[in-house]
Amino acid sequence: MEEIILIAKPISKKELKDIASKRFGDMVKAVVDLEKQILAAGGDLHADEEAFLLAQDSKQENLWGINLYPDMQLPDMLEFDSMINIRPRQNNRSRSVESAEIQKQILEIVSKLIL
Repeated sequence: MEEIILIAKPISKKELKDIASKRFGDMVKAVVDLEKQILAAGGDLHADEEAFLLAQDSKQENLWGINLYPDMQLPDMLEFDSMINIRPRQNNRSRSVESAEIQKQILEIVSKLIL
């Protein structure tokens, strides 16, 4: 069973590497909640982390899927790619986060939570 971890306070890159080693090796799937400024990480699928955050009263429109590569530095460690990002009703028609403003918000949250 996968272990999804809620990251609401800063963690080290070493801790992120530990999460990566348990699943994909060099990458961690994560879902960011823009409103609560938290993220869920460590699941097999972004959809699992999305469901985890929804169960904690996050709103779906605030959740965006990303991949984190702990061996890289920000902003390169951050990849805006997830099936949960396909949202025509929010003018996002691809797996990527198309809005530069939302990308900026995600980068700010990740840079506060991954040290």
